[in-house]
Amino acid sequence: MSVGGKIALFLGGTLFGSAGLKILSGRDARKVYTHTTAAVLRCKNEVMKQAELVQESCSDILADAKQINAEREEKAVETEFIEEGAEG
Repeated sequence: MSVGGKIALFLGGTLFGSAGLKILSGRDARKVYTHTTAAVLRCKNEVMKQAELVQESCSDILADAKQINAEREEKAVETEFIEEGAEG
């Protein structure tokens, strides 16, 4: 590539970059950024609500599981007691 071609590419890139910065920092772009950020915040809030619901469900499941194990343990103790009484 010739020196003139390199200079042309550099100037084209600089011009494109400058125009890009003007476009990205414009009033319309700011509106887009604001609306996008608002949508992201709404999404975050919804995800947090869903996470709370899942956490509550997990707590309920854990409590139920502990209750089931306690009942099984009680039945095992009763069965052992009955078997000891039958042998003796």
